[in-house]
Amino acid sequence: MFDSIVGNYSIKKILEKSILDKKTSHSYLFVGMQGIGKKLMAVEFAKALLGINQIEKQIEEINHPDFIFIEPDGNGIKIEQIRELQKKIPEKPIQSTKKVYLINEADSMTFEAQNCFLKTLEEPPEFVTIILIGSQESAFLPTIKSRCMIFHFQPIQEQEMRQYLEKQGITNLTNHQLEMFQGSIGKALSLKDKQPMYELLENMVNSLNKKDLIDILKISEPLYQAKEEIFEILEYINLLLLKRAKENYLYTNCIQIVENTKKMLKQNVNYDMCIDNLIINMWEEVV
Repeated sequence: MFDSIVGNYSIKKILEKSILDKKTSHSYLFVGMQGIGKKLMAVEFAKALLGINQIEKQIEEINHPDFIFIEPDGNGIKIEQIRELQKKIPEKPIQSTKKVYLINEADSMTFEAQNCFLKTLEEPPEFVTIILIGSQESAFLPTIKSRCMIFHFQPIQEQEMRQYLEKQGITNLTNHQLEMFQGSIGKALSLKDKQPMYELLENMVNSLNKKDLIDILKISEPLYQAKEEIFEILEYINLLLLKRAKENYLYTNCIQIVENTKKMLKQNVNYDMCIDNLIINMWEEVV
């Protein structure tokens, strides 16, 4: 049932058994960091509940009248969306014996939307299954959580990550890069085209105490064109610096330089000046 999904094997077993035993709950909450298979698992579970056997590549491709997919409208799931859902809830299934409502990024529901949703969770029709997906369990009201079967998804192990990514044609990953993905296959796949940037960053950090400033600035030139992803880049630089700090305490000060750069960027200080200061200050710290 979940063969194509990596990791979280205990959750797979529980869900598979509930299907086989025909003892499923009326509401589920899948929580965990982004990119570790929550939505994929929810989709496969929904397909099993509805008796859909064909291979579906993406959630949007499930074209079934008894499957309702809800995601944020703008910055979050609004009370109007929940009210629309509540109108549909009493409607009986058309093709299946079940109806499945999957709410993606459910932790973006407003306080008002969650309170409105409580009534639905308290007394859903027996043919309805609701699956909530979210990254932040703390964002859900206790009364919401108390009415759901909660599954906590764990990050994917690094070896499993490497094996999966190699099957996708993503090879030669360094251990630093795997750490950056933090067990999130989704994050790794979204960053697969950025591997040259990560290699450049490793070269830059490793060269800080070996080359003169002009050479370091030349190595770092792509950072000036990476404004859209700079915070992600700074996180990776800090990961590299943390490794170096275990061997040389001077790199600890560089971590603070990176943090100061983040603050400056968030305050809309001139971008190129922030990158200049970042590189020059780190180089001065370790030479």
